[in-house]
Amino acid sequence: MNYHTPGHRLARVHEVLRELERARRVVLTTHVNADGDGAGCEAALVAWLDSRGAEARVVNPTPFPETYEFLLPRSGVALDPRAAEARAFCSHADLAVVVDTCEAPRIARVNPLIAGLPKVILDHHPPGESPLQGVALLDPEACASGELVYDALLAAGGPWPDPVVTGLYVAVLTDTGSFRFSNSTPASHLIAADLLARGVDPEEIFERVYATWPVRRMTLLRAALGELEVDLEHGLAWITVPRDLFEALGGTSDELEGFVDYPRSIRGVQLSMLFRETDDRHTKVSFRSNGPVDVNALAARFGGGGHVKAAGALVQGPLEEVRAQVVEAAREAVRATAKEALP
Repeated sequence: MNYHTPGHRLARVHEVLRELERARRVVLTTHVNADGDGAGCEAALVAWLDSRGAEARVVNPTPFPETYEFLLPRSGVALDPRAAEARAFCSHADLAVVVDTCEAPRIARVNPLIAGLPKVILDHHPPGESPLQGVALLDPEACASGELVYDALLAAGGPWPDPVVTGLYVAVLTDTGSFRFSNSTPASHLIAADLLARGVDPEEIFERVYATWPVRRMTLLRAALGELEVDLEHGLAWITVPRDLFEALGGTSDELEGFVDYPRSIRGVQLSMLFRETDDRHTKVSFRSNGPVDVNALAARFGGGGHVKAAGALVQGPLEEVRAQVVEAAREAVRATAKEALP
């Protein structure tokens, strides 16, 4: 069984490819606090554009995750959006490529830098209320945005240098939770099989992505688990990362990846949350669902979004206040979902 791009995507895949093939100077970006999907897509596209002689740079609203820096095909690719170099590159670019989000607020400070550029958008999240405009390849049925980038490069016939296949493999691997989540599909496994055949070393990727964390991650995890709270009546559990410890250790957002899965694994829990106060005015919330509760809809109540089973939001307000509001909203969501399920 070989992978085939779904028929409903084909026309838009070729539109995206035409834009990519004629671009000579490309800025790539993704959502705030890039994950393995966004970072992997960016790295793969930079390498592919390099192979075609185009000039490409990554300009993300927040720093490129340290965990995924090994994916980048060369140094100097990722630029700080506040730097003059980034502003100059964006002002002379002829195309912006946005991956793993289609929402203008999600690219934050990068949005004004690329406001006047033609755009290609590749995303597998359900669209929200503030969509970016451009040639958009959007499909929530895709296991990851990496699947959509794979579609485009497959239509192009490659080339497939190592950073392309590695970036796409990491995108699919991480967004499916190592093929554990419900978005793991036959397509995701077929894509992974093809990328393995093209030279991906799965053991090396595991070491790089999951087994080379600094000691501070374990310290943060211990502290967060010490803040564990459980409401089994509603099937909820949540943990909190202490802000003072996070800042004292110099923690990074990518080091918190997977923390929300710990309360999720408690028997009887159908919805888990992770809270982190980012400053005096905002609190970051991550949501995960084991059951029927749509956490994308829940996150949307607080200005966020994501998927039915995994979502997040950056909420204005101090930690204690936001946490109380979000936990009560989660209880309401559980009760409403249970009521809808009644005959």
